[in-house]
Amino acid sequence: MADGSVLKAALTGSIAMGKSTVAAMLRDAGVAVFDADAVVHQLYAKGGKAVEAVGRLFPSVVKDGAIDRAALSKQVLNDTQAMKKLEAVVHPLVRRQQAEFMRAVKSSGNSIAVFDIPLLFETGRAQEFDAVLVVSAPYEIQRARALARPGMSEAKFEAILARQVPDEEKRAAATHIISTDVPMEDTQAQVLAIVAELQSLAGDLPHA
Repeated sequence: MADGSVLKAALTGSIAMGKSTVAAMLRDAGVAVFDADAVVHQLYAKGGKAVEAVGRLFPSVVKDGAIDRAALSKQVLNDTQAMKKLEAVVHPLVRRQQAEFMRAVKSSGNSIAVFDIPLLFETGRAQEFDAVLVVSAPYEIQRARALARPGMSEAKFEAILARQVPDEEKRAAATHIISTDVPMEDTQAQVLAIVAELQSLAGDLPHA
């Protein structure tokens, strides 16, 4: 929950809902955003802190000193036990980076910290936050966006969806819903209104 006088908000949404676009809008509005997926990219890159441990679990996914994310995805996508082993290695490393991010936000004097966490509900972490922002669009729009991505197939899209909490459940659990099936400026207006509301709420938090 609230960390000192900083309001902690989670940003999440299923595949191809437009979460990255919304995260960029939040940054443009001056909000500090922690990108969990970008951190994982760093952990998997050459010299990254997860390479050795992930390589011990899945030796074939290490190429040129880095984790081949496509190869890793094939190994774990439909294997629950393999996914749990991977998460047991990666999640603690991501949380360490999150703690460093919070220290930086506090020292900068910002009143809001947003954590971009794709699998927020799937990992049971929603209760850690003061606000939960869910990015959403109708299924047909989501599907069209996903299938337009390089390397995406119907089967892969359905496998990813099967691992994710359904959109309607995320919407029901959200404190704020951001719709991306509208013109970009309308989505931006939603984001700015939410930022203003969160800043007001942050002002009411007890100071450390």
